[in-house]
Amino acid sequence: MRILHLLVIGVLVFAAAYVYRIKMESTDRTERVLRLRAEIREQRDAIAVLRAEWARLDAPLRLQGLAERHLPLKPLAATQYDSLKNLPERPPNLVRPDDPDPIGAMIQTIDAATDAPAVTGSVPAPEDRR
Repeated sequence: MRILHLLVIGVLVFAAAYVYRIKMESTDRTERVLRLRAEIREQRDAIAVLRAEWARLDAPLRLQGLAERHLPLKPLAATQYDSLKNLPERPPNLVRPDDPDPIGAMIQTIDAATDAPAVTGSVPAPEDRR
């Protein structure tokens, strides 16, 4: 009977130690969660401060004052615009009006090659009509 009592006492001591270990681990994890929550709160506060600072630095009136103070800009006068007659000449047209569209011909050739059954060989080059 004594061996049974000693065995039960040993199991109870082991169970108490195991429960104590679980309690300590849960306490450590709870403290870690609280530290992480505090760190998250600090980071959110820092982000809020940075957003407020960015809003202050990005204010249009502040930027306008800085531009007026540091940039040698002058107001735009109506006389700065030029008339249409002073525009350069239009570049020469490389394709004659009666010629078909060369890019459209290439696209049609590619479309015809992809729609047709697979044929070995190369795709014919578009004709040069210059």
